[in-house]
Amino acid sequence: MSAELLINVTPSESRVALIESGILQEIHVERHTKRGLVGNIYRGKVSRVLPGMQAAFVDIGLDKAAFLHASDIVIHSEVVEEVSTSHIEKQDIRELVRDGQDIVVQVVKDPIGTKGARLTTDITIPSRYLVFMPSVTHVGVSQRIEDESERERLKSLVQDFCNEQGGFILRTAAEGVGEQELQQDAEFLRRLWAKIQQRMKKAKSNVLYEDLPLARRVLRDFVGTELDRIRIDSKLSFQELQHFTREYVPELNKLLEYYPGDRPIFDLYDVENEAQRALERRVDLKSGGYLIIDQTEAMTTIDINTGAFVGHRNLEETIFNTNIEATQAIARQLRLRNLGGMILIDFIDMTDPDHKRRVLHSLETATSKDRAKTNIHGFTALGLIEMTRKRTRESLEHILCGECPVCKGRGSIKTVETICFEVMREIVRVNRAYDADKFVVYASPAVAEALMGEESHMLAELEVFVSKQIKVQTELLYAQDKFDVVMM
Repeated sequence: MSAELLINVTPSESRVALIESGILQEIHVERHTKRGLVGNIYRGKVSRVLPGMQAAFVDIGLDKAAFLHASDIVIHSEVVEEVSTSHIEKQDIRELVRDGQDIVVQVVKDPIGTKGARLTTDITIPSRYLVFMPSVTHVGVSQRIEDESERERLKSLVQDFCNEQGGFILRTAAEGVGEQELQQDAEFLRRLWAKIQQRMKKAKSNVLYEDLPLARRVLRDFVGTELDRIRIDSKLSFQELQHFTREYVPELNKLLEYYPGDRPIFDLYDVENEAQRALERRVDLKSGGYLIIDQTEAMTTIDINTGAFVGHRNLEETIFNTNIEATQAIARQLRLRNLGGMILIDFIDMTDPDHKRRVLHSLETATSKDRAKTNIHGFTALGLIEMTRKRTRESLEHILCGECPVCKGRGSIKTVETICFEVMREIVRVNRAYDADKFVVYASPAVAEALMGEESHMLAELEVFVSKQIKVQTELLYAQDKFDVVMM
């Protein structure tokens, strides 16, 4: 399978697209004025301790206070070979932090919606092959390195680099890497940590460390992924990435290509149109079926429908084939839209237990290619599939879209008929409260047209009822649900 990265850079924005076999699989967007915060390290101040939630709000200089849960505060950490997360002793939040306390924290989740950033005191700093952890003195190995002898080899090599200043986790990209490369990585991370510690002693800024910009971060994280080439449409960014890859990820340096073409780089694989389609609720399947994807603050729901697909055998086979096709589309849409958190999938009801098992297996296989961690929990009693996908950054929709000024995020607006009835009720209310000679209704074009058209007979009856003349005035700038009743 061929794969390549397209990197589009402008003065205000960077975008990276992952293309596999000619099809867009992932798109990453970073506005230079709104860079993501994940991985950044701050000197913060505890602004409020919440015993009932076993958490605290921490001021790190953002518009919203960040959130630190007791389970994310490191007291005693222990990393073993199979586990790459720290073990935290359970304690009351009031024993761990206090109001006004200075604290060094790292962002693990960007602010999403109305929620502030999620923090941890378990600092980790990634590089090409290693992740440095100042809070431990042990070695962890990525679970994706499955060969036991290789795990032991890597662990024994890196064990020599560990001391009281910190330990390491070996990333998947470290598989097959020699001692010299690992040592260089370890030394780089220790120098970086030393600089961060120096900044801790200075009171000038609360920002101690910022993660790499998008293009360099993606290259660092894509080490170990089989790529054919990496094309960049900015000469300056191409030169910067050449320097970066030579120093940190030399295996990717030979894949870099400067793209000077007149045709926009994202037009090569129809990336712009694919990204636009990724913002729509409906995703059409080749068979004629379709998905409906709804993203809310609490969860994402995905509904599968047969649509125009009628099949060639029987209803059960038609349903099964649609569901199988949907698993591939769902896995791609999760990556493309960067959907995270809790996800509920409503497959078309199947009566055959073997069909259910095969659909579940197909979904597991399709999502196994995802670099974000996914957990599929199987069918519920209601026939839904529950799954989770690790969420650290905003989804594509949240980056590119804002709240609709008309519906205010509801996803629907009142019908023209409903607004017409509201207008009439308002006229009756105003007529009872005040003495007026006549009324003028200012309304949107659609509502005004309805009041003077199909609802004109009701308006005429209302004129008789209130014994007043009612005039309708079109306001081109009014949204459909906006109107004013003015007394004359």
